[in-house]
Amino acid sequence: MQNHSAELIILGSASAVPTIDHENTHLLVVGRDETLLIDCPNNPVVPLQKRGFDPLRITHLILTHFHADHVAGVAPFLMSSWLMGRKRPLHIYGLDETLGRFEKMMELFQWETWSGLYPIEVHRIPPQPMTLILQSDQFEVHSSPVRHLIPTIGLRICNRWSGESVAYSCDTEPCEEVVELSQGVKALIHEAVGEYRGHTSPSQAGEIARRAGAQALYLIHYPSEDGQIQDWETLAHSTFDGRVGLAQDGLKIPF
Repeated sequence: MQNHSAELIILGSASAVPTIDHENTHLLVVGRDETLLIDCPNNPVVPLQKRGFDPLRITHLILTHFHADHVAGVAPFLMSSWLMGRKRPLHIYGLDETLGRFEKMMELFQWETWSGLYPIEVHRIPPQPMTLILQSDQFEVHSSPVRHLIPTIGLRICNRWSGESVAYSCDTEPCEEVVELSQGVKALIHEAVGEYRGHTSPSQAGEIARRAGAQALYLIHYPSEDGQIQDWETLAHSTFDGRVGLAQDGLKIPF
């Protein structure tokens, strides 16, 4: 990774049911001095270490919504980091409903009794389109509410040093908010569970990518059964002429 670049790493690509080869969907954005973990369905400590990455390097945790397949690993991750000697603050971002439930969950684990716990700074995101939620030397992150079954956000992440951006739809029906978030991005990572309430089909994701002018589309959060997704890329290509791929665990997207 060059000094000016960043990487988005797919840590998991499955929908609610993981498989041996596909963890639940979550992402890692690695910069020079900062690392963003987007969702935390399981404790990421060992998977990150297997990839040669120190989990204590994570500086920001963004929770897109409070469904178990996106947040069930938060408490184990926070506890592991504490027991591993973390001292630096961890910034956690989410909508008010998401963070309210996160705080209730942590109260059940009595985190106030964790002696010497590192600082945890909670940032509540207003449910407004294109809200700037994080700005640092290298990154700008904007969020917009999307259309899922519960309050949920999608994200646009800009590497200020390279000028390139990526976007992540999170769980959503097709919506204008994702089109806006994804304008001109190098890569749009869009869910593709299928044409169900609160979700998106591959051809619908392709249409979103086309309207946004994205350079590439990576389908994510897709069904676990391989037989269900054999035509997913073809279906996305029916509405989008750019590059299309199925996101796989471990995929790295430089930007």
